[in-house]
Amino acid sequence: MSTRGVHEALPPAMREAVDGFGLHLARVDNRSAHTVRAYVGDVVSLLDHAARLGCAAPADLDIAVLRGWLAQRMAEGAARSSQARRAAAARTFTAWAHRSGLSPADAGAPLSSPRAHRDLPSVLRADQAADLVVATGDPHAVRDQAVLELLYATGVRVSELCGLDVADLDEGRRVVRVFGKGAKERVVPYGIPAQRALDEWLKRGRPALAHAGSGDALFLGARGGRLQQTVVRRIVAAAARAAGLPHTSPHDLRHSAATHLLDGGADLRAVQDLLGHASLSSTQIYTHVSTERLRAAFKQAHPRA
Repeated sequence: MSTRGVHEALPPAMREAVDGFGLHLARVDNRSAHTVRAYVGDVVSLLDHAARLGCAAPADLDIAVLRGWLAQRMAEGAARSSQARRAAAARTFTAWAHRSGLSPADAGAPLSSPRAHRDLPSVLRADQAADLVVATGDPHAVRDQAVLELLYATGVRVSELCGLDVADLDEGRRVVRVFGKGAKERVVPYGIPAQRALDEWLKRGRPALAHAGSGDALFLGARGGRLQQTVVRRIVAAAARAAGLPHTSPHDLRHSAATHLLDGGADLRAVQDLLGHASLSSTQIYTHVSTERLRAAFKQAHPRA
């Protein structure tokens, strides 16, 4: 049965609770549409499991029900990363239900979750990144050049790049205002190569594509509307092919920017702030990347490696 079908079959109190939870995630917590969809889907699954055990409302949930639900998902072959997300969704829901007066206690507070396995990110070498940002073959080369330079210079997410407006650039200080996850604002610096590419785009490229409906969007698509994330992914992939590199995504450029900053001696917390990570643990994975690169160089060059 689809998630919608399972949702409709829930007891009324549970159905109303998950609807309210979804609205809270979107309107109060400012979670992304992807996160809202994933968390609501997980909570619908949890409440369906609870309803089969005789629960009729969020107040009926307890830690045994939550653990039983996760155990059932694990028995079905769920990945550790999926289990970690499900546990996070359950804890978020039970905490909300308790704060909202739907449950006398926060049943999910003691719920632990498996640590999600994290592969080391794909990272370009500095010389490969330099080759990529100059290798554009698209008819809108001026725009593409600015997109590539800004992605690598700032490490912004593709969604953040597409959401930029012209007013978000402070060309005098060479910084850009970025609205990240949860609508959190941060200011990120960029260098002279990105500045030159942006100047060219704003003077020569953007005016050629802009029309009355373009609004304030910094980057425009072929029809003058705000540039879409799928187009940015195609721009990066095409530039990588032109440079003779493996398939590369905007997120690979983000990983590369972070790693190269650390390789150059940047402070870990400064990199955390630049990337907009809520937790330092999200940034620490790049220290492992740098360590792996150092180990590889040692094995190749040291006489007693």
